[in-house]
Amino acid sequence: MDIAANLERINVEIQTALLKAKNPKEKVMLVPVTKNRSISEINKVIAAGYQVLGENRVQELQEKFPQVPTNIEWHLIGHLQRNKVKYITDKVRLIHSLDSYKLALEINRRMQPQNRPMNCLIQVNVAMEKNKHGLEMQEVIPFLEEVSLLPFLKIKGLMTIAPQVDDPEEVRPIFRELAKLFASLKKKDLPNVEMDFLSMGMTNDFSVAVEEGANIVRIGSAIFGPR
Repeated sequence: MDIAANLERINVEIQTALLKAKNPKEKVMLVPVTKNRSISEINKVIAAGYQVLGENRVQELQEKFPQVPTNIEWHLIGHLQRNKVKYITDKVRLIHSLDSYKLALEINRRMQPQNRPMNCLIQVNVAMEKNKHGLEMQEVIPFLEEVSLLPFLKIKGLMTIAPQVDDPEEVRPIFRELAKLFASLKKKDLPNVEMDFLSMGMTNDFSVAVEEGANIVRIGSAIFGPR
């Protein structure tokens, strides 16, 4: 796989999607997903100029963290168990998968000794799939009101994982619904809440997600090839 060429092609697709988006001036952050990828592959992404990486698994992140340059920004994009929070608070810049108040409390507790907040996105299960984590749409505002009171937690936006389908047009309504919630939350004035990032879209559907307002996309196999 020519990783650099794949990254270039994906960025062209992102720019094309932005031309169709409601806010075409918005920048989109491409987060390469390193799950099950070797350090050699990851270094090719870094050599192409990327300084943000996304990892699904805490154990993999721990293993890879000391093997890449210190200026790399890591995002934890997979499900996070409370008993593993302690392993990543000094390593990640953004957690994409905050999905419960108990997890929020544990992150807040672990960040207190560092005297700084952890940036988090709320994971929303828009499609209400039983096999996926995340809050339901109607739970987001009450949850925000609770976690906004935690001093060592900063909410930076929303994240969702759309159902896997053959035609990405099928999940456009999912992205559109979360984008509407994101826009409405921008107008709310809550402490420790800044709606900066809307993380939607993966290899199969990132163009549609960008058209509907995503400003973070999480892409693995389109960069690295099949696992």
